[in-house]
Amino acid sequence: MGLLHWEDRYSVGVAAVDHEHRELIELINRLHAEATAQRSKDAVIGFFGDLFKAISSHFALEERFMREHGYDQLVQHKNDHERLLDEIRDLMEDYEASSRFDDRLLANALDAWFSRHFETHDARLHKALGAH
Repeated sequence: MGLLHWEDRYSVGVAAVDHEHRELIELINRLHAEATAQRSKDAVIGFFGDLFKAISSHFALEERFMREHGYDQLVQHKNDHERLLDEIRDLMEDYEASSRFDDRLLANALDAWFSRHFETHDARLHKALGAH
């Protein structure tokens, strides 16, 4: 059973973005499975790296759209992206330093991302920009 599951409340109403968000959930669940199965430390760190790259790429794409469309909340949205990346980076560093995986900490951080970021920043962005 995965850590996160797609819920309708995560939808921003843009098929391509919702698809990317679902792929991120799948990556998060793969990371969780690797870590809780106590796979090698290197494998789990590799999954963290893959997740971080995917999230960074998704954020960069959103930020490009925001710049191209003169989005009025670019600074606030980008700041939230940076905060979320810092949280993922902290989780990676904590795992690497301790070899202990705290799935509750990961779940809390990711719930904050999906619940608040998607429903506020992303929903507002995609409402303003429409389908792209």
